[in-house]
Amino acid sequence: MSQTGFHERRQAERMRDPEFRAEYERARSEIEQIDSVVRSLDELRESKKTSKTDLARRIGRNPSSIRRLFTASSNPELRLVVQIANDLDADIIVVPRRKKHSRQLQGTERVSSPAA
Repeated sequence: MSQTGFHERRQAERMRDPEFRAEYERARSEIEQIDSVVRSLDELRESKKTSKTDLARRIGRNPSSIRRLFTASSNPELRLVVQIANDLDADIIVVPRRKKHSRQLQGTERVSSPAA
């Protein structure tokens, strides 16, 4: 039988609270999405054989901020992510989810303009 640490036991206890679980899942989803965007940009940077220092110079940033973005788990500012994407000739695209959040959209009235 393996021992479970205090942190794991506490986490399991807190996850039984629906409000805590919902907030935890929301935060986890945000982190995963940010990590995915940053990984994609870093892979694109590497495929273009661009160093972090060169990228920083081209977008007018301190090289240490670029190194931190790509090497540490961080919460990058959106402006920095957009600057990097622009320099690498890439777009950041928001894609609507199909089913998970569709319940939130039900009951929302659509406003349409009359045909000309």
